[in-house]
Amino acid sequence: MKLIGLLIVAYLLGAIPNGVWVGKAFFQTDIRQSGSGNIGTTNTYRVLGPYAGTAVMVLDIAKGSVATLLPTLFHITTFLGTATPLLFGLFAILGHTVSIFDHFKGGKAVATSAGMLLAYNPIMFVIAAGLWVSLIYWTSMVSLASMIAFSLITLISLAFQDWYLTGIALVLTVFVFYRHRTNIKRIKAGTESLVPFGHGYHKRQAEK
Repeated sequence: MKLIGLLIVAYLLGAIPNGVWVGKAFFQTDIRQSGSGNIGTTNTYRVLGPYAGTAVMVLDIAKGSVATLLPTLFHITTFLGTATPLLFGLFAILGHTVSIFDHFKGGKAVATSAGMLLAYNPIMFVIAAGLWVSLIYWTSMVSLASMIAFSLITLISLAFQDWYLTGIALVLTVFVFYRHRTNIKRIKAGTESLVPFGHGYHKRQAEK
């Protein structure tokens, strides 16, 4: 019962729609009605600005990390052994993508997945964050950077023979690609939104 209760807590933590709540509480704006309509970091940046976007990113990472740490804090173990935290992280990701507070809709789970990785393997998180930031600077596309970063982390975890993380990273990579399917179409068409910096942005500006 304790395990089930804490898994529910992990789901509820993940289900907190930080982008929606921050927008309504501080800007009287529902970000689901603007931009891409997504509740995550990128659309929050686009609609509410960098301070709100940064706050939502930190909060989404934090909820993934806190949920992942629950079994450690409450001394819970499962058949997964030392990988038990990943199970709780997955429930947080489930909450983020199918939120009870957002009519069972949600975001793309990039930041919440990063939070899970931070709690499970901080070194791998630093690697992932470095890759993500570098890819954003090179491509100027958060969507493309996220998809490539997830793919690379899957390969890196495979190289380190962390089979649980590899399996989960692979599933999450497929999921992230699926949730970015409209972005992929825009990337192919050359119409994907760019962040206002980086190589990709300056290249597009030069082509105009």
